[in-house]
Amino acid sequence: MYNLAIYTFIAIATSISFLFLSSPPKSYYHSLFISDSLSDNSSIANNLYSLTKRPHVAGSKANAEAATYVLSILSSCNIKSHVTSYDVALTYPVSRSLILTPSSSEKPIKFGLIQEIYENDPYADVANEVLPTFHAYARSGTATGPVVYANYGRVEDYATLFEMGVNVSNTVVLARYGKIYRGDIVHNAYAAGAIGVLIFTDKKDYGGVKWFPDDKWMPPSGVQVGSVYDGTGDPTTPGWPSTGECERLTNEEVDDSGNVPLIPSLPISSADGDAIIRTIGGKEANVDWQGGKESPIYRVGPGPAIANLSYEGQQVISTIQNVIGVIEGEEEPDRFVILGNHRDAWTFGAVDPNSGTAALLEIAQRLEKLQKKGWRPRRTIVLCNWDAEEYGLIGSTEWVEENRELLASRVIAYLNVDCAVQAGHFRASATPQLDELIIQVAQQVQDPDNSSQTIYQSWLGSGNDTTVQLGRLGGAGSDYAAFVQHIGIPALDLSFGNGYPVYHSMYDDFVWMKKFGDPMFHRHVAVASVWGLLALRLADDEVLPFNYLTYAYELQKSAEQLEAEISVNGIKLVPLYASIEKLRKAAIKIEDDIKALKAKRSWESVRELNDRLIMTERAFTDKDGLSSRTWYKHLIYAPARQDDYGSNSFPGVSDAIEKAKSLKSTDSWRSVQHEVWRVARAITQASLVLSGRLP
Repeated sequence: MYNLAIYTFIAIATSISFLFLSSPPKSYYHSLFISDSLSDNSSIANNLYSLTKRPHVAGSKANAEAATYVLSILSSCNIKSHVTSYDVALTYPVSRSLILTPSSSEKPIKFGLIQEIYENDPYADVANEVLPTFHAYARSGTATGPVVYANYGRVEDYATLFEMGVNVSNTVVLARYGKIYRGDIVHNAYAAGAIGVLIFTDKKDYGGVKWFPDDKWMPPSGVQVGSVYDGTGDPTTPGWPSTGECERLTNEEVDDSGNVPLIPSLPISSADGDAIIRTIGGKEANVDWQGGKESPIYRVGPGPAIANLSYEGQQVISTIQNVIGVIEGEEEPDRFVILGNHRDAWTFGAVDPNSGTAALLEIAQRLEKLQKKGWRPRRTIVLCNWDAEEYGLIGSTEWVEENRELLASRVIAYLNVDCAVQAGHFRASATPQLDELIIQVAQQVQDPDNSSQTIYQSWLGSGNDTTVQLGRLGGAGSDYAAFVQHIGIPALDLSFGNGYPVYHSMYDDFVWMKKFGDPMFHRHVAVASVWGLLALRLADDEVLPFNYLTYAYELQKSAEQLEAEISVNGIKLVPLYASIEKLRKAAIKIEDDIKALKAKRSWESVRELNDRLIMTERAFTDKDGLSSRTWYKHLIYAPARQDDYGSNSFPGVSDAIEKAKSLKSTDSWRSVQHEVWRVARAITQASLVLSGRLP
């Protein structure tokens, strides 16, 4: 409350000073942006309601209409806006079936694979527009075999099955969703020898005594759909944009890439998963593999139940639309601050992603109000509403690939919000130079759940913690991936909560949000305030608010963790530690340069200093990319090989370690040392860019 009072006082005092000053400072407009006078939770609610009236999967007419809606709101805010389209390969279900034979003496069970409409469902008349439950890019085919239960389908789960003497070859794996990316669940099953995969939403993780619409939990018939593609962008155009009559890989070449599954899979409900579990025999699963209190005993199999799953999908070239709005900067129009959120949803998308879309439109409406009061950004602000994110971050990736060189030379930072409001407290992930800025902004915005404190105070918690926990952007969970991992742009990702029970099901609708997610839409307002204020600081501050000392500290921690893992194998981290020390010294130097510049008020050199701050992140990339994943150019952050949602620091080193542990050869451990040198060279390059001096 103390912080809020200070900022309110500053805003009032600054307003009074306008009697004597011709032009208010940028800080006045920033305070005004997060004030109650400009925010509008009813407008956010109305926009979310309009965006979620119908299911709007990528490539559908409904999603094109949603793009038109977003474009109309941006245009009504006097923001120059346009649509950028791409023709991309998307898949849709044609047919699917699942038959279970519990034993040779029992009749087969044919599952309906239908998500049930709830009583008084206001969207019942458009429920038939929800696609049948499926996995995007799943392999078409039929798999018949005994069922093996594999917990969450992680690599370590298959190691446990091996230790138990369970042979997974030629079986149909049943795994529960969670812990890792669903595409990796399928890939891991294939690597273990399985011929098909069923992924269910276990009631233990997503259910409750009551369920939606009476409570927030997933109904027994609810199914989490989603993509099982393990790459980024259109699978047929890896590394270049899907524009017009472009070059495309053949289906065989896509298969050979290793990014699409080679065995069929289906997502199923908790009710169907429970029915299958009850037919599996064999050894009793470990305690941590078991279900909830009312669940049967989970056994691992194989069999005696025989599953017959069949899936046929269709791949088509569909047109997707990114909506782009541009507010041109006055002093530095060639420097871009980009805000992004995707629009496409597997079903209605009230949480994922249109809570973020509604927040983006709220920012646009507030910025229009600021412009009417005289504000103009120093640098250009770009508002992006992406398409086909759910299939594999396609809209944002195609745009980045099309504009790679322009973006690499001009973008200051990319600010992402996907699911703005889920279930839980405020969270943020970022490349480390943005940590301090995020904390500063969180200290200015009121906590939507407790008006007596700021978001930062609630984020910090009531314990003994002295600092908040920020995540890193190594995973491929949302549209920041192409910006960070492909071209090396500072980025962040924000939300309230990290997951929610009705994720990717037909129950992610406006009713769920209104009853359980954010009844008063105050969290939406808060996300818009944090997101927009971050953009304003980056667009308006004369010296960019980056802090690379934080980056050096993070790299030091990661190096120490790495050393504990590989020191017994003779790998030397001396070059890595030396490069991190160079970065630390360069970070101190630029802080001194900033202080000197401000003391002299010598603003003619601010552009050169800001260029150093912007381009340092680019130096962490390598044009050759990771050794076996060349699209990923960033040598500090990339997805974990066994979990696309997970993150590894020094991913090239981690990949090499994984291979060396498997091969156990001298040459393979030499490759680990080589990757350490590669990272050290990249960090040294970053320190040279940051210092601004030739060695």
